[in-house]
Amino acid sequence: MLSLAPYAANEKNSLGRRIPEEVPSYRSEFQRDRDRIVHSAAFRRLEYKTQVFVNHEGDMFRTRLTHSIEVAQISRSIARILNINEDLSETIALAHDLGHTPFGHAGQDALNGCMKEYGGFEHNLQSLRTVDKLEQRYADFEGLNLTFEAREGILKHCSLGHARELGEVGRRFLDKTQPSLEAQAVNLADEIAYNNHDVDDGLRSGLITLAELEEIELFNDQYREVKARYRALTDRRLIHEIIRRMINRQIIDLVETSQAAIEALSPEKIDDVRRHTQSLIGFSDEMRAANLALKQFLRSRLYSHYRVHRMTSKAQRIIESLFSAFFQDPKLLQPKHQQQVYMMEEKEGANGRARAVADYIAGMTDRYAIAEYGRIFDPAELT
Repeated sequence: MLSLAPYAANEKNSLGRRIPEEVPSYRSEFQRDRDRIVHSAAFRRLEYKTQVFVNHEGDMFRTRLTHSIEVAQISRSIARILNINEDLSETIALAHDLGHTPFGHAGQDALNGCMKEYGGFEHNLQSLRTVDKLEQRYADFEGLNLTFEAREGILKHCSLGHARELGEVGRRFLDKTQPSLEAQAVNLADEIAYNNHDVDDGLRSGLITLAELEEIELFNDQYREVKARYRALTDRRLIHEIIRRMINRQIIDLVETSQAAIEALSPEKIDDVRRHTQSLIGFSDEMRAANLALKQFLRSRLYSHYRVHRMTSKAQRIIESLFSAFFQDPKLLQPKHQQQVYMMEEKEGANGRARAVADYIAGMTDRYAIAEYGRIFDPAELT
């Protein structure tokens, strides 16, 4: 294995863990982080959380778990080419969606609305909260006690108000500095994965068509190449070939553009990356425009499709109803969750009560949220 670039994240220059631990014997610090994430309950629950299509709509569609694995694969590829830390990139990718609510962005928006008077809800912040506090597995600390670099990468977005409460890991949002190159790479690997795989799932569902996608340059360029080379190719193999070429084209563009930016700056250490005025990992202007066109297409043709909107509307009602019921009457919760609500209320008042309820709902899978809704509101459900 080649040695890391001097500006890559390295456990030798890591800012460490909140609770000091003995150095692992046969793993790097970032491998330890990755392993803790993979073994967490929050990671397992991603299998039953929505990407675009609710889990029970079909087992061939992507979930938050499969999406996270796909982001990790793309992130490792980018990191290896750029000679930055693969283990840290994989770690951030696997953890980046741990705080997502059931029902995808619809669930997040609904829970944020419920929490408007109590500090709001941000899924990136909830991912950090999950690894810092909510996972209860280890004898010596709450959470997973991840390295600073992993926690920094998980926190992709954060409001300034919350950043002030987070200490060192939130400081970059106040100082307008950059995270590590590994965190920057995962951010765009996430974008590559969800845009292209939402195209795949949209086609699989029949909500969008090949004919519609021919309007999109990024798709149509690959479509014409594949059809010219493989004239007899049809159906799923055709779509897979197009999608994989789209992903490959975006990764190559990102790597070549990023290499040029890194060479222009010539950083000597990770602090040079952090102090730079903007991200060094990015697409060319042409690819950025092509990606924007694809995003706009997905927003108008897939995410706004009436069938998706129907599920979005249901999801919002489920989240809002559950939050209202549990906030007004915590005795509806199982005893262990009641205890958490009352404990946090004692510490922080109504804000603590609301945050405990939000933690419980955010941790639900799609099907568990639907089942809880039935148990609370359906007279036929007695338990």
